[in-house]
Amino acid sequence: MLTRRNFLAGAAAGVLLRGDFGFAKAAQPSTPVNFEIPPHACDCHTHYYGDSRKFPLGPQHVYTPEALQPEEMLTLHRALHIERVVIVTPSPYGTDNSSTLFCMKARGATARGIAVVDDKTPEAELETMRRAGMRGARIIATPVAWPDPKAARPVYSAAAARFKNHNWHIQIYSDLAVISAIKDLVLASAVPTVFDHFGELQASLGLRQPGFSDLVDLVRSGSAYAKISGAYRSSNKPPDYSDMAPFAKALIEANPDRILWGTDWPHSAPPIDRGKPSDPMPMFPIDDGRLLNQLPVWEPDPAIRKKILVENPQRLYGF
Repeated sequence: MLTRRNFLAGAAAGVLLRGDFGFAKAAQPSTPVNFEIPPHACDCHTHYYGDSRKFPLGPQHVYTPEALQPEEMLTLHRALHIERVVIVTPSPYGTDNSSTLFCMKARGATARGIAVVDDKTPEAELETMRRAGMRGARIIATPVAWPDPKAARPVYSAAAARFKNHNWHIQIYSDLAVISAIKDLVLASAVPTVFDHFGELQASLGLRQPGFSDLVDLVRSGSAYAKISGAYRSSNKPPDYSDMAPFAKALIEANPDRILWGTDWPHSAPPIDRGKPSDPMPMFPIDDGRLLNQLPVWEPDPAIRKKILVENPQRLYGF
């Protein structure tokens, strides 16, 4: 297995780690991948937290992450045999996407990004970010409390009208109640919608929990993508989160052309584990090799796994 120590010693790609600030304690895989990963596979959900001296946090941030280096993410993906990556601007930066753009540039042509924008973000900035590799934006993402489902409707409608001019899609990190509230808008939207992390369902509530059938319907219709990522956010059964298997299988069966996979690295802690906004935020010690090995459990067919890992991301993110 490729560890951080091995990477530092070999520096096989000729990329050196700078020593200008301490490394985060972000997880690296401890379990080798046990199935064949197809060429050009993509991790569709990561975050990058830069040096706060260069990339200050937004005034409304609710947690303080430890800084990372782009090479740490590269080490992760070498261990997982993953070539491509989608980097999502995390909430502590507000609508400042410079840290994500920095990591995308460091990764090169194998990276795409998802921005965070609001109604004050200039159109010219959206176009500049598109040229840099941004392919969409998170418009609803609340790390502490979910919004009023009804309040999501005008936010979604405004973004859909705006993003179609930039060939962007909408990304949403919220719960099933919000998904149900905007279902009709998603079905009518001219731009695709991506729902993060299983739609933040609760595994303990089962397949019939309110809202999950709406997520399945949207995936089946082709109007929405679902990321089968962040299983630890919905399950209380580590380390394999086996209770997520029925949900993953239901979503894949609904439409394998609309499923994306991601690590959610570096695994920020959920709100209950965060202290004061100024306190350094712990990272979950998630074994991404072990979680990736759940994919053949969720989908035994290698051809469908190739859709999830290669073909769907390639189409959506324009690799």
